Amino acid sequence: MMCLGPVNLPGNSTYMNNRWKNTIYSLLLLAAMWAVWKWRQANAPRDPIKVEGETMATTYHITYFDPQNRNFKREIDSLLVRVNQSINNYNPNSEISRFNKSTAFTFQLPYLLPPLQVSQRVFSESQGAYDPTVLPLVNLWGFGQQQVVRPDSSKIDSLRTFIGFEKIQFNQDSVWKLDPRVQVDLGGIGQGYGADVITDYLRSKGIKNMLVELGGEGMAVGINLKEGKPWELGILDPNSTSQNQFFKAYVTLTDQSFTTSGNYFNYREIEGIKYSHTIDPETGYPVTRSILSASVFAKDCSTADAWATALMVMGHEKAIDLLKQHPELEAFLIYSTPDGIATFATEKISRQIKIIP
Repeated sequence: MMCLGPVNLPGNSTYMNNRWKNTIYSLLLLAAMWAVWKWRQANAPRDPIKVEGETMATTYHITYFDPQNRNFKREIDSLLVRVNQSINNYNPNSEISRFNKSTAFTFQLPYLLPPLQVSQRVFSESQGAYDPTVLPLVNLWGFGQQQVVRPDSSKIDSLRTFIGFEKIQFNQDSVWKLDPRVQVDLGGIGQGYGADVITDYLRSKGIKNMLVELGGEGMAVGINLKEGKPWELGILDPNSTSQNQFFKAYVTLTDQSFTTSGNYFNYREIEGIKYSHTIDPETGYPVTRSILSASVFAKDCSTADAWATALMVMGHEKAIDLLKQHPELEAFLIYSTPDGIATFATEKISRQIKIIP
């Protein structure tokens, strides 16, 4: 005897169930394919959004990728106005200017405390090579709002008696002076801090790939999606002029800040002698060392900015020794020797830099 099972003929319930299941599976597959296509469309690399403007007596350039194609220029400009209201010495009504005119100040905006905190840390770790209280000396040498002839050594010595960031104290609410003559200039960190503020804002909006540059320094976050590789930047050759600028090296960056301090164009000529704009807090005089530029790469641009100034003050030999003690910092130094121009790069950044012979 042969036992036969049910035959799946049209009208049979098993046949109809299988047909219905196949239809559902096909619809689900089509829906999944459509969802993947939509996701790829939304996340496909587009032309970057570019925002440019002026701030802090310089320019800014921002490139970022946004699947929603949003333009944040108005918000960025508004943020930079507020940062300037806190830290710009050239604004007589800014928070830092009002503090300089008094002995204490209660913070009104959230933008003065962070650069003070970074300044205090780098001042301590650099043993005073970075010191924002050099403002009276900056003005004396004609790099601030005053223009003067070569200052007298007795005047320099007099001002040095109240130079020193240890004469500044602050908490979460306010900042005050231990010596009423102290003046603070956050210009050495201001552009880097402005770049940090912009970067943090764009990150809060979900931007994951951007290049923020403010006055030649800033943050490289993620990658250049259009080219599918890290962001690439040039480091000026010391022989550049304001009219003829060319690069000594190129560096590729991902999730790193960048800043370069150098005496390329910013100097004063007094009685026929050129003086660097970088003041040595210890001597009160512009630095006269063989170092020509210091490029620093760190997690945030405020830190990199402060350290670039500190390394310029130290000179390349002390700077190299210090960098060995701070593995969290990456740097590229250009300095002069009797045989010509020489360079130094820390281990990690040396793998990211291409030096032009």
